[in-house]
Amino acid sequence: MIGVRRARPADAAAIGAVHVAAWRSAYAGILPSAYLAGLSARRQAAFYEWCIRQPGGFVFVAGASGVDVPAGSPPRIVGFATAGEARWDFGNACPAQAEVATLYVLDDWRDRGLGRRLLRAAAGALVEGGYRSVFLWVLRDNPSRWFYERLGGKPVAEATIRVGGQPVVQTAFVWDPIERLLEQSARAG
Repeated sequence: MIGVRRARPADAAAIGAVHVAAWRSAYAGILPSAYLAGLSARRQAAFYEWCIRQPGGFVFVAGASGVDVPAGSPPRIVGFATAGEARWDFGNACPAQAEVATLYVLDDWRDRGLGRRLLRAAAGALVEGGYRSVFLWVLRDNPSRWFYERLGGKPVAEATIRVGGQPVVQTAFVWDPIERLLEQSARAG
């Protein structure tokens, strides 16, 4: 059984581990190997614990339990998403009011609809928070970029950032109104 729920501070260590594992998998060959090897689950956990405790931010986890984990194992965090007020703008024209800052699912748990469910939970919380539009950044060379296009995200901008000392291009996808993401994430299969 796989469920999506709001994260609790006790989930931070598992979220940090998912972050590191997902980056090492998704960005191998895109980001410098030394940078990926140096990622710290402990540092990520501290950051995500801080995020979980912040008012106005939304952190959701996908947890596997029951038949989806080995017998006698506790529930396991296999993916997460974070969202909140938009952190980035393009000069004076931010493409949306809210931003999905992160969405990661462990490789063994992909293609089960968890990404859609996590995005839907985040978008629902944003709507409840009064936000009317949402965007996210994805590295242009990320092989999962198609996922956001399939959910109706419209590319609206590109920007070059530095990660591990290397320039990489990222693309902003927007859903305006945010209900488009809610509709698409409910429909996509």
